[in-house]
Amino acid sequence: MRLLSADEDFLDAFDIELVAGRGFSKQISTDRTEAFLLNEAAVRALGWTDPIGKRFGWDDREGRVIGVMRDFHIESLREEIAPVFLCRSRLYSLALKIRAGKVSETMAFIREKTRARRPERGFEYEFLDEALERRYESEKQLGRVAGVFSALAIFLACMGLFGLVSFAVQRRTKEIGVRQALGASTLDVASLLSWDILKLVLLANLVAWPISYFAAERWLQNFAYRIDVNVWTLVGTSALILSMAAATVGGQAVKAARANPVVALRSE
Repeated sequence: MRLLSADEDFLDAFDIELVAGRGFSKQISTDRTEAFLLNEAAVRALGWTDPIGKRFGWDDREGRVIGVMRDFHIESLREEIAPVFLCRSRLYSLALKIRAGKVSETMAFIREKTRARRPERGFEYEFLDEALERRYESEKQLGRVAGVFSALAIFLACMGLFGLVSFAVQRRTKEIGVRQALGASTLDVASLLSWDILKLVLLANLVAWPISYFAAERWLQNFAYRIDVNVWTLVGTSALILSMAAATVGGQAVKAARANPVVALRSE
């Protein structure tokens, strides 16, 4: 089990909920030496159903369980919540909530008081939100790299689609002119040219779905607490890519469909 040294204000400071019993009290002197708080994971590990009042010991200290805390994370989401117990022991750090807008003044005050009390000790501190951010730095870096390469891949793909539709228009100039001369509308011609390209994009998306799904599932297996891969995320991504492809292809297709058919036939 993991030990956390705490005082009477620990639960309130970190908004930790009690599901049974009570927390440490300044009015009960035996809490300093004989009281323990367990989280739900510790209770399950011990196989207890009613832990309040049961004997519990650590090192050379023996006492009783006075409360059970709802499970909370002390590691990253990669790890399962570990069994944890709290007791009144020597405290090596101080946790403070600082009012927004008063951070610099408060830190200066704490630094002054700390140095006045223990001048031989340095003043070291960190902010909890920044400490939590550092735990997921690798995920943030992966997200940035994936975003850059995804944007680059989409840009190159759109350039390829633009070149492909331009080549298709040039190759089918006579066909476009004949269709226009026979009464085909601009929408008919543009739809014909666009669909030939977009059906390849749709096929590519269908191939990418299972690859993306299994890659995401494999990556998420690194986390004990994780989301599920939602199929609607894949559908939404495909819809976005199809929209971008349609915008790339559609401009060229409409331009070709609105061209003068006489010019197209004469060029042949």
